[in-house]
Amino acid sequence: MKLPQVSGETCVKALKRAGFHIDRQKGSHVVLLRDNPKARVVVPAHKIIKKGTLHQILMDSNLKLEDFLNLL
Repeated sequence: MKLPQVSGETCVKALKRAGFHIDRQKGSHVVLLRDNPKARVVVPAHKIIKKGTLHQILMDSNLKLEDFLNLL
């Protein structure tokens, strides 16, 4: 399955549905935290997130691609 093209805003909304909350934002980077299981993810607030960056976000959040697609 291929990674979708998503915006930073869409990615943040999907991660919020997965139990993350916004900790802080500095410039164009949003830091999200989740308590259980503990995870920290940095999402760039860009119009389109590059595929490599999205892949790293999924790895940092411990989400599988299928789970992320269901959250969109």
